[in-house]
Amino acid sequence: MSYQHKDLAAGRWKELPLFEQMAHIGGEVERALSWRAKRNAEYSLQAFERAQELIDLTMEWPRNPAHLREMARLREALVDYFYGTNEFKSTESSWKKYFSCFTYAARRNH
Repeated sequence: MSYQHKDLAAGRWKELPLFEQMAHIGGEVERALSWRAKRNAEYSLQAFERAQELIDLTMEWPRNPAHLREMARLREALVDYFYGTNEFKSTESSWKKYFSCFTYAARRNH
């Protein structure tokens, strides 16, 4: 498989705490949302694909079963929002709010 985040896929990703992984995923989702708002579908898609890649990396090395369940639900809800019928009724604001606590925690620990 070809990864966009080659150094992370090579093993560095599993060394990061979960909240930092989630902050990185959130950064890609924020970029996808930003490009979507600017009506640049190509860049939005690329950022979303990078977010999916990071979610998949997190699912490859789950620290406990609850994390795996959370990642699978997160992936499902994001795909539904960006490509599906948005049956979960997600909003740009709800995604930003969801990821903001992880970003705060990651910044606080650095």
